[in-house]
Amino acid sequence: MRQQELIQKHPEATLVCLTVIMPGPVKRNAQSLTVAHAAVDALQQYFAGNIVNITTHDLETGYEAYMLTSLGLVEAKRKACQIEDTHPLGRLFDVDVIDKDVHPLSRSLIGESPRKCLLCDHEARYCMRNHSHTQDELHRKIAEMIDAYVRRV
Repeated sequence: MRQQELIQKHPEATLVCLTVIMPGPVKRNAQSLTVAHAAVDALQQYFAGNIVNITTHDLETGYEAYMLTSLGLVEAKRKACQIEDTHPLGRLFDVDVIDKDVHPLSRSLIGESPRKCLLCDHEARYCMRNHSHTQDELHRKIAEMIDAYVRRV
């Protein structure tokens, strides 16, 4: 509903939505907030000079950010994929570019491969569907990634 409202109010802009990938029932904790703040910083850096508006929502269901950009859909999707693929925590970001029909653009639209699993070389969707890894394994990997990132900054 929030996405549809933003698209209707700002038809000249492209909507970029950010959420944090955090497996399990708890979506908001100190780790997810560290990831969220890093993600918003990355959005501001990669889209610098092209941001119309950005709003953030720190919810119990997880952190969300909505950014309107003056870039077109394809260029915005390229930047979103760059963030997800190159930022040290990018694998924990879900940066969606939303079209006028309120559908997210796929990575394949710009020739990008599907995202890989955090723990193996399969596609993330494959492992999610098949429950290939335990939540404990995923949480350990996420904690390692966040700890390494925090030590660097």
